[in-house]
Amino acid sequence: MAKKKEHPVHSASIVEEPAAIYYTAAPNSMLQNFISRSIHLLGMSGFPSFSKVNNSTDFISVIRSGIPKKALDNLMDNTGITVPEITKIIRTSDRTLRRYAATQKLNPEQSERLIELARLYSRGEEVFGSMEGFKTWMDSAVMALDNKKPKEFLDTSIGIDMLMNELGRIEHGIFA
Repeated sequence: MAKKKEHPVHSASIVEEPAAIYYTAAPNSMLQNFISRSIHLLGMSGFPSFSKVNNSTDFISVIRSGIPKKALDNLMDNTGITVPEITKIIRTSDRTLRRYAATQKLNPEQSERLIELARLYSRGEEVFGSMEGFKTWMDSAVMALDNKKPKEFLDTSIGIDMLMNELGRIEHGIFA
């Protein structure tokens, strides 16, 4: 039998992207501020189910149990997302939303999307220095997003991840 020749991988042949362009975990104090701001945007500060959220993983149990419709209303008030936009983002009708009582819990998929939105808007406020600056960016055509408005990507988790990564690029001065 012939022996296979092994070729070592040369570090010069590996292409790596700069880590700075991706949203990465922050130090604990920064992460806690990020989580607190996200919860604040949902208007859920002080609610028992949110009092145990200390890191991103802790959001999972909150998502699974569902968040109250009141959180959706608060998020819309704090971010300027309109009813037609939110119905598209969480895949429900305006009529269905109007029937929900403030304390009625949204399903896990809708809850997850709202938490993703709160995290995105919290991050955007941090990067742009104000919620108004971030909202302006969300409504503007962005060359790095094929001249589409960032709001057009809010209906999928991958779209929200793309926007988080774009915020990381902006924060580090890397404009594509």
